[in-house]
Amino acid sequence: MRLLARLRVRADAAYDNAYHHKLRGRLWRALEGTEFEERHDGNDPPGFTYSNPFPPGDMEEGDERTLLVASPHEELLTHVARDLRTEPELNVGEMPYHVEDLSALAPDVGEPGSSGTIETGTGVVVRIPPWRREEYGIEGDYGDNATFWRPEMTMEPFRNQIVANLDKKHGRFAPDHLPGPSDRDGELFESYELIKTFALPVTVTEGEELTYVVSKWRLGYRVRDDHHRRHLNLALDCGIGERNSLGFGFMNITDRTRPGESELEDQDAFA
Repeated sequence: MRLLARLRVRADAAYDNAYHHKLRGRLWRALEGTEFEERHDGNDPPGFTYSNPFPPGDMEEGDERTLLVASPHEELLTHVARDLRTEPELNVGEMPYHVEDLSALAPDVGEPGSSGTIETGTGVVVRIPPWRREEYGIEGDYGDNATFWRPEMTMEPFRNQIVANLDKKHGRFAPDHLPGPSDRDGELFESYELIKTFALPVTVTEGEELTYVVSKWRLGYRVRDDHHRRHLNLALDCGIGERNSLGFGFMNITDRTRPGESELEDQDAFA
C-alpha cells in the first residue's frame, strides 16, 4: 500500500537532491510512540520507503509536488497520514511544502499472466559483501568494506543481492508458511534495463555523510503465479535493495497489461 500526499510549495526554493535524511526524520517522527518506533535503530528492514518530492526541479511559491510513502503495513501509513494532517507544514531541508491532500493507493502488478514495467524512481543501493567478491569475479582494492554494484560488474551479484534482500523482507513481513522469493523457481524480474548509475553524497546520520553508488532501472516482469505476484507487490511496498528508510529502492509501475490485453493500462492508476 502507499500514501499519496499532494504538496503545495510555500516559497521559492532550489530543489535539494540530498533530501533523504530530512524526509526520513519527519517520517520517523510520525512514528514516535507507535509500535513501529522500535525499528528506528534496528538492523532489520524498516517496512517503509518513499519517493522523492516529484517532479524534481527548482520551485516557485504555489507550485505543486507529490510525495508517495509505501509500506506493507496499513497502520504505519495511517500514523504518517495522521501526523501530516495534524502538522501539514512539511519542511524537507530548505524545501518548504504544505500538505494539501492525502489519499491511499494500492498498486498491484496484476493477476498471473499480467506483464508490465516497473521503474526505480529513487535509485537502488546494492552492496556486495567482501566474502562474495571472489565468487563474482570482482577485482579491486575495496578492503574489508562492502562493494557497491557498478555497471562494469556482471548482473549476477545485482540480481542475487536483490533477491536475498527481498527474502529478508519476506521473512519479516509475510506469514511464515508462505514461500519467499528464493524458494521459488524463476527470476524475480524478466528483464533489467539500466537507466543510469551515479554517485550521491548521503547523510546517513546527523553529522555523517557517505557517498553511495546507486543505479536506476527499468524492470520488466511477467507474473507467473500468485506467489510471484505477492513477491513483486512486496517489493513495491518495501522497495528493493538496501537503505529503503532513506528512500532508496522506491518503485512505480509504469505500465501493465492484463492477460489477453494488447493495450497498456492507464498509468495514472499506478502512480
